[in-house]
Amino acid sequence: QVHFVESGGGLVQPGGSLTLTCAASGFTFGAYAMTWYRQTPEKERELVGYITNNGLNTGFGIPAKGRFTISRDNGKNTVYLTMNNLEPDDTAVYYCYRDVPQDSWGRGTQVIVSS
Repeated sequence: QVHFVESGGGLVQPGGSLTLTCAASGFTFGAYAMTWYRQTPEKERELVGYITNNGLNTGFGIPAKGRFTISRDNGKNTVYLTMNNLEPDDTAVYYCYRDVPQDSWGRGTQVIVSS
């Protein structure tokens, strides 16, 4: 069974940095691109960015461009989201996903950006 476990969230001041971790299991991790999403109660789930299966290419939604990076370690079945220069609008629950519709979502990790 496919599982995603996100961690690393917390409270951070505006302008600060945070790295989120996603541990995946139940599938051949290195064969799939991985995507980070985020969601708040007021908004629909939003694309943060993705990384290709081999880690050579990434892409980002507009809010994340220039501030966030994504990396992965296929040997550890783990993908990372590093967020810099955080803003209050980055406050959300962050999820990683394989973009296979049959997969269940993880519980996410809460990020709060506030002074």
